[in-house]
Amino acid sequence: MLEGYTLKILEERIGYCFNNSSLLKQALTHSSFTNERKINKTGNYERLEFLGDAVLELVSSEFLFREHPTMPEGELTKTRASMVCESSLAFCARDLELGQFMMLGKGEETTGGRDRESIVSDGMEAVIGAIYLDGGMEAAKEFINRFILSDLEDKQLFYDSKSNLQELMQGVLKKEFYYELLEESGPEHDKTFRVAVTMEGKCLGAGTGRTKKAAEQQAAYKALLFLRDNGYVFKKH
Repeated sequence: MLEGYTLKILEERIGYCFNNSSLLKQALTHSSFTNERKINKTGNYERLEFLGDAVLELVSSEFLFREHPTMPEGELTKTRASMVCESSLAFCARDLELGQFMMLGKGEETTGGRDRESIVSDGMEAVIGAIYLDGGMEAAKEFINRFILSDLEDKQLFYDSKSNLQELMQGVLKKEFYYELLEESGPEHDKTFRVAVTMEGKCLGAGTGRTKKAAEQQAAYKALLFLRDNGYVFKKH
């Protein structure tokens, strides 16, 4: 947990005050921290993540069922999967700066763990699990509605950024575009990629990720925002 990022500040950000603050602390504790300090493995966030994943699936399923009364089962399943996938949850976690509140081992810290999508997305699910245990389903549902199921128009751009960009380029603009790898850094087991979306020699947006796919998704999202701000309209799924 970085200096200035306390449990109390996080509680203020999420709008929920824990009766049992140890649950929130556990939700923010990565296995690298417990391993390094030889703490019992059950003290990390993995069990809370397991619970939070189930709660998130139920709440998001109910949300889609009510919001889209004519959507077939297959489309509901596909939409839910895109809304709660690793990249999408990491996108939501950035609004809370969740990675800054997490307790990591020194090795994980030095290799950029606070920004790693897999860690912050797991942290989001662990926080959901902690809220569920501390305050019940309604409290967990309120958190999910506020931080995951809100502002869905912009988030939908992110969830489907690559397909939306391809649809816009091919169907509306009739332009060729490509993803350009700008930078690749870090050791083989922990690389960081920086990718740009380029059209006619112009960079429309750039993104960074632990995989090329994640970097491309972020770059496509930035490109869509740029094009939308410049008056282009595209289909929302």
